[in-house]
Amino acid sequence: MVKKLFTLFLIMITGVAVAAKPASTEFTTKAKSAFLIDYTSGAEIVAKNADTLMPPSSMIKLMTLAVLFDEIKAGNLTMDDRLPVSENADYQNPKWYPASKICLSAGQSITVRDAILGLIVLSGGDASVVVAEKLAGDENAFTAKMTAKARAIGMPLSTFGNASGLPNPNNLMTSRELATLGIHLISDYPEIYPMFATKRFEFNEYQSEWCREWGRTHTVNYNKLLFIMSGADGMKTGHTDNGGYGMVASSIVGGRRLVGVINGFNGRGHDALANEMKKLLNYGYSTTMNKVFYNPGDDILEIPVWYGRQKTVMVTVDAPFAITLPKSTGMSGVRILARYNEPAPAPIAVGDKLGEIIAEQDGRVIARAELVAKSKVSKIQFFGRVIKNIIVIFGGK
Repeated sequence: MVKKLFTLFLIMITGVAVAAKPASTEFTTKAKSAFLIDYTSGAEIVAKNADTLMPPSSMIKLMTLAVLFDEIKAGNLTMDDRLPVSENADYQNPKWYPASKICLSAGQSITVRDAILGLIVLSGGDASVVVAEKLAGDENAFTAKMTAKARAIGMPLSTFGNASGLPNPNNLMTSRELATLGIHLISDYPEIYPMFATKRFEFNEYQSEWCREWGRTHTVNYNKLLFIMSGADGMKTGHTDNGGYGMVASSIVGGRRLVGVINGFNGRGHDALANEMKKLLNYGYSTTMNKVFYNPGDDILEIPVWYGRQKTVMVTVDAPFAITLPKSTGMSGVRILARYNEPAPAPIAVGDKLGEIIAEQDGRVIARAELVAKSKVSKIQFFGRVIKNIIVIFGGK
């Protein structure tokens, strides 16, 4: 086999080259940690203490929801199924007095849909307990499911002490891993994700007069970004006295999605938090640009096949191949390369990894992705391989 390096695009703009300054050095925030990533390219735009473990507060409920969404996706639960409420989730349990909640009563049941909206809009800690007990028997056992889910989607550092985010020494997550979780929720549950943009939720099954009165003034999403930024469509806020304010957010502006995380912010309430997140997201949109080169299914190039029923196989990418660059430098000095072994040995299945595509700027790798087969190529039978070898021996191809 011969390793091939093939130039797909070469963009060399003449003029004086401007050194690209890391975007993160230009953005300032009073939050202890901040992270901003382009959803399509995966490029980091801002990273302040992004790998520092911190209390996630109610942002941990995104993992509670991810575990629940898996059960819905697998067909084990429907939106209309009802979940029982135990005394652990009862509004009279002292731990819910100062905490965010739906205001549930022991003995009642709620639909899966109301549990999800209660978690997203009202940050209902009581609803997180209801979900945990339904799926794992108790909240402690549910944290094992949360951990397993985190590891499965590329979150090696996060640990979980409960499903609600109430203060617990084991509740620790990084801003980078919260962004990983947010991206997972967007990409893997497209039919459910729009619920994160819900601005108001009125629960209609209160069982006590106190809760009915309480519910009249508790209907608006704590995520105030939804109200002040066009294109914002999620996701979750959090707050504890020790951890400060935090938010995982997503927005689409001009067809481009960014995912941002802020944690350890000590501003005055959720309005200040939303303004800080808006500043972070707008920074990304105003200072960086995207270029999408290939989408899944696009024909990129043909690779010769050895011992195959077809002589070549077309390769593509299984996710958009894009780059994010500072607007100040643009596409100057960018080239796109394909690296692969030639020929590729048959048999080949759809999706088999046959090489990689690389984006370089001024000789520095800025993005890479795998090249995968678009079609199946069967292997020729034994006598066909003998004939092929004879042809090669006598100088054929």
